[in-house]
Amino acid sequence: MSDQNGWMTAFDSWQEGAKISRHFARFMHRLAGENCPELFLAAGLLSRYTEEGHVCLDLTQVAGKPLAEVLDGTECRKSCPQLAHWIKVLRESKVVGYPGEYKPMILDDAGRLYLYRYWEYEQIVADNLTQRASRPCPGVDRALLEDGLRRLFPEPSGGSETNTGEPNWQKIAAMTAVCRMFCVISGGPGAGKTSTVVKVLALLIEQAKGKPLRIALAAPTGKAAKRLQESIRETKGKLASPAEIIRLIPDEASTIHRLLGIGHSFSRPHYHEGNPLPYEVVVVDEASMIDLPLMAKLVQAVAPAARLIILGDKDQLASVEAGGVLSDICGLGLKWPSHVVASDGGTNAGQGEIPLRQEGLSFLAILGKSYRFGSDSGIGMLSRSVKEGEGKRALSLMKGLTANKYQDIAWRPCPPAAALPKAIAERVIQEYADYFTAKDPNEAFQRFNRFRLLCAMRQGTYGAERVNALIEDELRRAGLIKSRNRRHYPGQPIMISCNDYQLGLFNGDLGLILSDPTAPDTTLAAYFPTSDGAMRKIPPSLLPGHETVYAMTVHKSQGSEFDRILLLLPDTDAKILTRELIYTSITRARNYVEVWSQEEIFLSAVSRRIERQSGLQDALLMRVVEIGRNPYSIRVPSQTILPKL
Repeated sequence: MSDQNGWMTAFDSWQEGAKISRHFARFMHRLAGENCPELFLAAGLLSRYTEEGHVCLDLTQVAGKPLAEVLDGTECRKSCPQLAHWIKVLRESKVVGYPGEYKPMILDDAGRLYLYRYWEYEQIVADNLTQRASRPCPGVDRALLEDGLRRLFPEPSGGSETNTGEPNWQKIAAMTAVCRMFCVISGGPGAGKTSTVVKVLALLIEQAKGKPLRIALAAPTGKAAKRLQESIRETKGKLASPAEIIRLIPDEASTIHRLLGIGHSFSRPHYHEGNPLPYEVVVVDEASMIDLPLMAKLVQAVAPAARLIILGDKDQLASVEAGGVLSDICGLGLKWPSHVVASDGGTNAGQGEIPLRQEGLSFLAILGKSYRFGSDSGIGMLSRSVKEGEGKRALSLMKGLTANKYQDIAWRPCPPAAALPKAIAERVIQEYADYFTAKDPNEAFQRFNRFRLLCAMRQGTYGAERVNALIEDELRRAGLIKSRNRRHYPGQPIMISCNDYQLGLFNGDLGLILSDPTAPDTTLAAYFPTSDGAMRKIPPSLLPGHETVYAMTVHKSQGSEFDRILLLLPDTDAKILTRELIYTSITRARNYVEVWSQEEIFLSAVSRRIERQSGLQDALLMRVVEIGRNPYSIRVPSQTILPKL
C-alpha cells in the first residue's frame, strides 16, 4: 500500500490537471477489486498522457524511470515499475484486456496501454484506410486520364522539367488520387496541394462523362474551410478544362463536424457507418489538425465506394486533442516507401513516357517543391532549416550571418518582461495603426490581416492573453482605441471560440467590431467576411463566445496566412516549444517573418519534436505488409502509362 500512497502523493504534488488522472486511477483501482499499486500508477499515467495528446501510454518508454522524469514537476522520488513486472501485473488485472477484448483498458503485445475507446479508434482508422487503399478504382478511362493530365499538367517549354530529371510530383499525386480510393497529398505552403486537388476534381468529373458527381469539401475548422473555398475559387478559374467541367467543381466547404452532423451532445454523428455520407468524393484539407477520434468518425462516415482525398502539411503542428494521424500516415513512407509512396518507374526511352506503377498501397504523395518560396526566399530557407532541425543555421539566417542576407526574415532577442510593453508598442502600433482608419469593413480586414503577432502559449507573461491586453493598452495610449468600453469598441478584432450553427459562425472565425454606418453613431456591429468576398453584419449581443485577437497562439493561426508575422517566444523553455510550432508559425507568413526569442530557447525548441505515443503507424504498417503478400488483390492498375512527368 505504501507504493500506491507514494504514487498518489506524486499525482497530488503534480500539476492541478492531475486531479482527473488521480480520480480515474482510483476508479480503475476500485473496479479491479484488488490492491494493485502498479495498476493505479498505470491508469493515472494513461489518463494524463491522453490529456496531453497521446493515444496510449507506451510502458516501454516509462518503465523503470524516476517519476520526477515521467511526471515533469513532481518531487516524488519513486520510480515506475520495471517493464516485465509491470506488464505481468497488468495482465492479471480484471480491468486490463488483450486487443479485441472489451475491457476498460487494453494492453497490446508491444507494451502500449490504451483506454478502450482509443484502441478502438486506432483500429477503425487503420482498417478503413488500408482497405480503401487496397481496392481498385473501377472504370478508370486511361485515354481520357492521359489527355486530362497533358492539359492540366503541361510540360514546361523546352523540356526543362525532363532535363532536370525531376518528375512532376503534382501530376503523380493527381494520378494517384484518380486511381485510388484513398490518397494523401502532403506538402508545405506553396507546394500546390489545393491546385493539385482542384485538377483532380476536374479529372474525376471528366471521368464521370456527364454523370453528376457528388463531391464534399471539408476542413477541421471554419477558418480552414473558408480558406479552402477561397483557394479553390481562385484556382479553378485558371484551369485548362472545358467550361462545363469547371462549372461542376464545387467551391463550398464546411467543417468536418458539420459535414458529419456532429452536434453539441455526445450522441452519434448523423452520418456514420450505418448511414454513410451521400458523396462519391470527399476532400479534407488541413488534416494535421484532425485528431484520432474525429478521423475515426470521418472514415466510418465516408461510403466504402467513395474516394477519400486528404490534404495537409505533415510537418505542421499536430492536433490539439489526442493523436497525430497525418504524421503517422506520412511516416509510413519512411518505413515502407515501395508500398505506400507514389513514385515513377523510370523513363521509357522508346516512347518518351514514364510508366507509373501503382503497385502495393501507393496512396501517399509528397510535394516537396514550394512555388511560393523560391531559392532566394529567406522564409523558404528558414522554414527548411527549422523543419530539418538545423537550429543554428536558422539563427544564422535570421541574424544575417550567412553568405546571403535575406530581407524577409529578422531576429531580435526576447525583451525581458518589464520591457515587453514598450517593445510591443514600438513594433505593433505601426502595424495596426492604419486599419483603424479604414473606410469600410473590407478595407479594414485587408489592412488588419497584413500582420499578426503569434505567441507560443495562451497564458503566462508572453502568452496571447497578456499580450493582447498589452496591445490594447498601448493602442489606447496612442489614441487609436477611443472608446472606454472594454467589452466591445470600434476596431476590435475578435475570434469566435465556439460553434454557432444558427449564425453560421465557427470556432476560429475572425471578425472585426466596427461602427455600423447604417445606424446611429454609437451603434456597433461585428463584421465577418464570407466566402464570396462580401461581409456579414451581426449585432455584438448575438455573438457566441469570442475573444480579442491582436495576438493569437500559433495553434489558432493554423489555416491562416498573413503578409507579415512576429513570433514571440517565452523567456523560459517549455515542452510546448517544438520544431513543429516554430515551422508552423514561420509558414503563416507570405512576405516577412520576425522572431523574438532568446537563442537557447529557440535552439531548444527546434531540437524538440512532437512525439505522440501511438500505435497507428504500426497498425497501418502491419496491414500494409499483410496486403502486400497478396499482390493480385492490390494492383490499381498493375501498370499505367502516363505522358512525360
